[in-house]
Amino acid sequence: MHEDEKIPFTAHLEELRKRLITSFIAIGVGAVISFAFKERLFNILIQPLIKVMEEGDTLIFTGLPEAFFTYLKVALLSGILISSPIILYEFWMFVAPGLYKKERRLLGPIVFLSSFFFIGGALFGYFIVFPWGFKFFLGFATETIRPLPSMKEYFAFSAKLLLAFGLVFELPLVLTFLAKLGIVSVDFLKKNRKYALLLFFVGSAILTPPDVITQIMMALPLMALYELSILGARIFGRKKPQADEAEDLAG
Repeated sequence: MHEDEKIPFTAHLEELRKRLITSFIAIGVGAVISFAFKERLFNILIQPLIKVMEEGDTLIFTGLPEAFFTYLKVALLSGILISSPIILYEFWMFVAPGLYKKERRLLGPIVFLSSFFFIGGALFGYFIVFPWGFKFFLGFATETIRPLPSMKEYFAFSAKLLLAFGLVFELPLVLTFLAKLGIVSVDFLKKNRKYALLLFFVGSAILTPPDVITQIMMALPLMALYELSILGARIFGRKKPQADEAEDLAG
């Protein structure tokens, strides 16, 4: 903490509870509104698959309540995406008491950029990864093997990817913010680049379905985002005191 008086741990828990309640309410409101457009939203969600399917092929549902519960989940996913700026705002406001006043001034731009990168990551997954991934999967169909994707399976697959890409696209912002706080530096990021790349492929294998295509299509953007993080750290990171810089040059 950077305040004269430390906030008790119970106060932190109370603050966390309030932030979580606000986030859940925002998601709930977004989900309720989205449920009124559930069919339209699901049709938008399945467009990347429909475009690469054979003419006449459709999605199916194998259980009586499957369609209803899938629509509920679609509304919930939409609620999360719609309320993501509020969720990210509540997160950063929870972090704010541990920052200096000059660092708190950055929270406005950070909340905006957090929302931008999250939505941008989800859109990248939808417009870039989905078409390539679905085309790859459907390429295993033959005259005797016909793909019959179900609503439930498709939603679980696509929702996981959308949220995963939204989260991983926060990488430049998080690393730049850590550099601004002085926790990481440009030299640190450069020195550990090879380990970061290894973690990207391991993380992609965990976050994406068990196929090479989607794993690579997540790892490659992460590599580019890491380089963007280095640039952000160079521009916005905490500068060394002049005495330290002179000492480094002398060394």
